[in-house]
Amino acid sequence: MEDIKYWLALSHFYKFGPVKFKKIKAHFPNMEAAFKAPVQEYLRAGIDEKTANEFMVYKRQVEPDKLLENLIKEKIKTLTIDDPKYPKLLKQIYDPPLLIYYRGDLNAFSDFSLAIVGTRKFTPYGEQVTEKITKDLVANNLAIVSGLAIGVDTLAHSAAVQAGGKTVAVLGCGLDRKKIYPSQNRYLADKIEDSGGIIISEYPLGAQPLREHFPQRNRLISGLSLAVLVIEAGEKSGSIITAMHALDQNRDVFAVPGNIYSDYSAGTNSLIKLGAKLVAGAKDIIEALNLTQAAVYSENKKIIPETPEEALILSRLSHEPVEIDELVRLTKLDASTINSTLTLMEMKGMIKNLGGLQYVLAR
Repeated sequence: MEDIKYWLALSHFYKFGPVKFKKIKAHFPNMEAAFKAPVQEYLRAGIDEKTANEFMVYKRQVEPDKLLENLIKEKIKTLTIDDPKYPKLLKQIYDPPLLIYYRGDLNAFSDFSLAIVGTRKFTPYGEQVTEKITKDLVANNLAIVSGLAIGVDTLAHSAAVQAGGKTVAVLGCGLDRKKIYPSQNRYLADKIEDSGGIIISEYPLGAQPLREHFPQRNRLISGLSLAVLVIEAGEKSGSIITAMHALDQNRDVFAVPGNIYSDYSAGTNSLIKLGAKLVAGAKDIIEALNLTQAAVYSENKKIIPETPEEALILSRLSHEPVEIDELVRLTKLDASTINSTLTLMEMKGMIKNLGGLQYVLAR
């Protein structure tokens, strides 16, 4: 959409966080109007004078068309909070990002997601627990959310991919490949994307992995999830910050108990003393969240083709719009067969016609 380049331009201004961005969106009819507005309109929108004046300087230096061009070049897509595909759970938090940058499959966002976080320097016990619980959760059709950090995050993402599950990696930097942090996990980021997972960030292209980005990032990890599981964490670790965000967002917090003499378990044991639910396996989490129907729900959501033509068309559709001419080319079916099959599939609720002869999966 034409307005997206102005969303990009506004999101690149480092002083427009979720709260200020929300004020701007509420005040202006669209982002183009917001970008082109004079300073007085920003003051009326509730933006403080210093920030408004700084933005006036910034916008004379930025080229919205160039930002969009760079995004396309990096094969990164965006999702605004107005989009129906925006994650429902994330939308519920106090300060959701109004614009998400992503690489991968939007189907990885799930109503049944669990965040797994923990220490960077795990013990053999932490490694064993993370891999076992992650694989068991994936087997029960839960998506795994984490932060792509070295340590427990890496273990959780990797175990989810190996088990054939979906995983969501939330970054505290831009998604351009050279900026992905930590650099040693760039290969893992590719594996997540290739396996049907998704990598997201609220930070624009070129954003460095600054220290202050990660506590902010952690609210998205918990916000995308029904609950947070902490596996091995020090008392002052980022994992504890994620757990605190979860409590603020009215999410459940689970913790795996550990050795009382180990610094690696000091944070998790403290969380349990403060009221986090002690868990010894995936079964405890599934029962506590009443997710025994998650597997059934996920199976019911699958679209089952009823004819060879439907199967062929479904194999070429996703949640990204595909034009009918492209479907003819990809499926090798003739135009009349495509048209009649698409009409029937739409009536069955299998696909959606977006208009302009463009189609997507219905769910």
